[in-house]
Amino acid sequence: MSKTTQASQPSQEQERTVQPAVDVFEDEAGITLLADMPGVPRERLEIRVEGDALLIEGSVQPATPEGLEAVYAELRIPRYRRSFTLSRELDSAKIDASIKDGVLTLRIPKQAHAQPRRIEVSAG
Repeated sequence: MSKTTQASQPSQEQERTVQPAVDVFEDEAGITLLADMPGVPRERLEIRVEGDALLIEGSVQPATPEGLEAVYAELRIPRYRRSFTLSRELDSAKIDASIKDGVLTLRIPKQAHAQPRRIEVSAG
Protein backbone atom coordinates (compact mmCIF):
# COMPACT_ATOMS: atom_id res chain seq x y z
CA MET A 1 0.00 0.00 0.00
CA SER A 2 1.35 3.42 -0.86
CA LYS A 3 1.65 6.22 1.69
CA THR A 4 -1.04 8.23 -0.12
CA THR A 5 -3.57 5.41 0.12
CA GLN A 6 -2.89 4.89 3.82
CA ALA A 7 -3.28 8.58 4.61
CA SER A 8 -6.59 8.88 2.75
CA GLN A 9 -8.22 5.90 4.48
CA PRO A 10 -9.14 6.41 8.16
CA SER A 11 -8.14 3.66 10.55
CA GLN A 12 -10.78 1.51 12.21
CA GLU A 13 -10.19 3.31 15.52
CA GLN A 14 -10.81 6.73 13.94
CA GLU A 15 -14.08 5.51 12.38
CA ARG A 16 -15.42 4.44 15.77
CA THR A 17 -14.71 7.77 17.46
CA VAL A 18 -17.74 9.72 18.71
CA GLN A 19 -17.73 13.47 19.43
CA PRO A 20 -19.19 14.14 22.87
CA ALA A 21 -21.86 16.84 23.15
CA VAL A 22 -20.29 19.92 24.75
CA ASP A 23 -21.59 23.08 26.45
CA VAL A 24 -19.22 26.02 27.01
CA PHE A 25 -19.91 28.82 29.50
CA GLU A 26 -17.81 31.96 29.94
CA ASP A 27 -17.54 34.35 32.86
CA GLU A 28 -15.08 37.09 33.77
CA ALA A 29 -12.55 34.64 35.24
CA GLY A 30 -12.54 31.96 32.52
CA ILE A 31 -14.56 29.28 30.78
CA THR A 32 -16.28 26.11 31.95
CA LEU A 33 -16.62 23.27 29.47
CA LEU A 34 -19.10 20.42 30.09
CA ALA A 35 -18.74 17.30 27.92
CA ASP A 36 -21.21 14.39 27.97
CA MET A 37 -19.16 11.19 28.19
CA PRO A 38 -21.47 8.54 29.69
CA GLY A 39 -19.79 5.32 30.77
CA VAL A 40 -16.25 6.75 30.73
CA PRO A 41 -14.42 6.13 34.02
CA ARG A 42 -11.70 8.52 35.21
CA GLU A 43 -9.02 5.89 34.48
CA ARG A 44 -9.96 5.77 30.78
CA LEU A 45 -10.07 9.54 30.30
CA GLU A 46 -7.20 11.52 28.79
CA ILE A 47 -6.97 15.30 28.55
CA ARG A 48 -3.97 16.88 26.83
CA VAL A 49 -2.88 20.34 25.81
CA GLU A 50 -0.54 20.48 22.82
CA GLY A 51 0.37 24.03 21.88
CA ASP A 52 -2.96 25.86 21.66
CA ALA A 53 -5.00 22.65 21.16
CA LEU A 54 -7.01 20.95 23.91
CA LEU A 55 -7.69 17.25 23.25
CA ILE A 56 -10.25 15.21 25.18
CA GLU A 57 -10.34 11.43 24.74
CA GLY A 58 -12.08 8.70 26.69
CA SER A 59 -13.37 5.20 26.17
CA VAL A 60 -16.29 3.43 27.75
CA GLN A 61 -15.63 0.61 30.17
CA PRO A 62 -17.73 -2.34 28.95
CA ALA A 63 -20.07 -3.74 31.60
CA THR A 64 -19.33 -7.45 31.22
CA PRO A 65 -19.95 -9.76 34.17
CA GLU A 66 -16.74 -11.14 35.65
CA GLY A 67 -15.57 -14.35 34.03
CA LEU A 68 -17.86 -13.96 31.01
CA GLU A 69 -17.14 -12.87 27.46
CA ALA A 70 -19.69 -11.40 25.04
CA VAL A 71 -20.51 -13.74 22.17
CA TYR A 72 -23.00 -11.28 20.68
CA ALA A 73 -23.45 -7.61 21.57
CA GLU A 74 -25.56 -4.94 19.88
CA LEU A 75 -23.93 -2.09 21.73
CA ARG A 76 -20.75 -0.69 20.23
CA ILE A 77 -18.21 0.45 22.77
CA PRO A 78 -17.69 4.10 21.87
CA ARG A 79 -14.47 6.03 22.09
CA TYR A 80 -15.03 9.74 22.59
CA ARG A 81 -12.68 12.27 21.03
CA ARG A 82 -12.94 16.03 20.67
CA SER A 83 -10.43 18.83 20.21
CA PHE A 84 -10.61 22.58 20.66
CA THR A 85 -8.34 25.51 19.88
CA LEU A 86 -7.67 27.50 23.04
CA SER A 87 -7.58 31.28 23.06
CA ARG A 88 -4.30 32.86 24.17
CA GLU A 89 -6.32 34.59 26.91
CA LEU A 90 -6.76 31.22 28.67
CA ASP A 91 -4.23 29.77 31.10
CA SER A 92 -3.88 26.17 29.93
CA ALA A 93 -1.42 25.39 32.74
CA LYS A 94 -4.21 25.81 35.33
CA ILE A 95 -6.96 23.62 33.85
CA ASP A 96 -9.05 21.84 36.49
CA ALA A 97 -10.85 18.65 35.43
CA SER A 98 -13.41 16.39 37.10
CA ILE A 99 -15.90 13.77 35.95
CA LYS A 100 -19.17 12.90 37.67
CA ASP A 101 -22.25 11.02 36.43
CA GLY A 102 -20.84 10.83 32.89
CA VAL A 103 -20.22 14.59 32.60
CA LEU A 104 -16.65 15.87 32.27
CA THR A 105 -16.21 19.38 33.69
CA LEU A 106 -13.19 21.44 32.69
CA ARG A 107 -12.53 24.84 34.24
CA ILE A 108 -10.04 26.89 32.25
CA PRO A 109 -9.15 30.21 33.87
CA LYS A 110 -8.20 33.31 31.93
CA GLN A 111 -4.64 34.62 32.18
CA ALA A 112 -4.26 37.25 34.91
CA HIS A 113 -3.77 40.04 32.33
CA ALA A 114 -7.03 39.08 30.56
CA GLN A 115 -9.22 39.16 33.68
CA PRO A 116 -11.05 42.35 34.52
CA ARG A 117 -9.91 44.09 37.66
CA ARG A 118 -11.40 46.81 39.75
CA ILE A 119 -9.37 49.98 40.23
CA GLU A 120 -9.87 51.78 43.51
CA VAL A 121 -10.27 55.54 43.25
CA SER A 122 -8.97 57.64 46.09
CA ALA A 123 -10.10 61.14 46.93
CA GLY A 124 -7.28 63.53 46.44
